Amino acid sequence: MPADARLVLASASPRRRDLLTGIGFPPDAIAPTDIDETEHAGELPRDLALRLTLAKLSAATGHDDAYVLASDTVVGVGRRILPKTETEDEARACLALISGRNHRVFTGVAVRAPDGRVSSRLSMTRVAVKRLSAQEIDEYIASGEWQGKAGGYGIQGRFGAHIIQITGSYTGVMGLPVYETRQLLIGLGYRPGGAG
Repeated sequence: MPADARLVLASASPRRRDLLTGIGFPPDAIAPTDIDETEHAGELPRDLALRLTLAKLSAATGHDDAYVLASDTVVGVGRRILPKTETEDEARACLALISGRNHRVFTGVAVRAPDGRVSSRLSMTRVAVKRLSAQEIDEYIASGEWQGKAGGYGIQGRFGAHIIQITGSYTGVMGLPVYETRQLLIGLGYRPGGAG
């Protein structure tokens, strides 16, 4: 692989950009994709996360000379897939569902090298949430942090105070499992500090 190959992040998420930068792999370009994220009938949360990740990678065209990285996060309660919440009602329903129980967060990450090779991984994290009171739900809804978040919350904000335990990748819950990401990039020959 050319030593000066760039890294393109196929996501508009500032969290993913910051996580990459934090591990010494700052993206040289941001190129978000627009795909249909509708789940298929009977699709499991883990399968949806990986399928959407690979679809985003496929949709990130025009970067043949670069490493391209895509990711997607899906929250599941059993076989049920929780939405990326856009309305207060959706957020309230998600918070009521995860209150006082465990759920899983699946985050897929995939990388395409300049030579066309693709590697992907799936991170799974179990998250235990305390039983939320009506007041706690109201306060979190008022914060606005739930907007656009898978499962109706962001672990790195106020909601972190309601999480009893996580088993797995904290950064995976944030939207990019950095251990898996670094392994994929290095495995495909990427070295930070190229052109940019």
